[in-house]
Amino acid sequence: MITFWNWFVKITAWPVQFFCFRTKVKYEDKSVQGRRIKGPAIIMSNHTSVFDYAVYLFVFWSRTLRFQMAEILYTRPMLGRLLRHLGGIKVDRDAHDFGFIDRSLTVLDKGGIVGVFPESRLPLPGEERPLEFKISAAYLALMSGVKIIPVYTNGSYFQKKRARVVIGKPLYAADLTDEGADDNQNLLLVSARLREKIIELGKMLDE
Repeated sequence: MITFWNWFVKITAWPVQFFCFRTKVKYEDKSVQGRRIKGPAIIMSNHTSVFDYAVYLFVFWSRTLRFQMAEILYTRPMLGRLLRHLGGIKVDRDAHDFGFIDRSLTVLDKGGIVGVFPESRLPLPGEERPLEFKISAAYLALMSGVKIIPVYTNGSYFQKKRARVVIGKPLYAADLTDEGADDNQNLLLVSARLREKIIELGKMLDE
């Protein structure tokens, strides 16, 4: 049912998103990672807008994306129902409930794709972007062992300037750890290195 609703939204909303986003996709190395994703993976991106998820639905057209989404989006009955149909993974940030990790691992174990915005919230005006990454994203990556596909979006939606997205080369969290560090230190280290990668992709757009 989730796959059905994803395709229904993609097909019916295609003309709308084309005019709203006009997304131009660039690649760190297209021969290594393009828009087609094989096998389980974590898509990890900076967060600029509530529309980031909508953009990625069409960037990665051929796969069903199961994005982690904040609880506030589910407080609106119509939107919450749609997100559930699309397979959204609810993250209740105030409840200290980490069940979303288990649900994400289940998706990955079945060969699916989980999308994560590690900043956990939208940056406020004047804050450095991207925000520091939450360690839950690094934990998910380490626990699952699947590849991470870093992605950067400039957040240019509903504007004359086209939305631009950069797809990076896949990473593995285990390769970002330090053998001499303990588990907590490695979670912080992996989080920091993933954030650095997202920043690097953003600089590619500036260039």
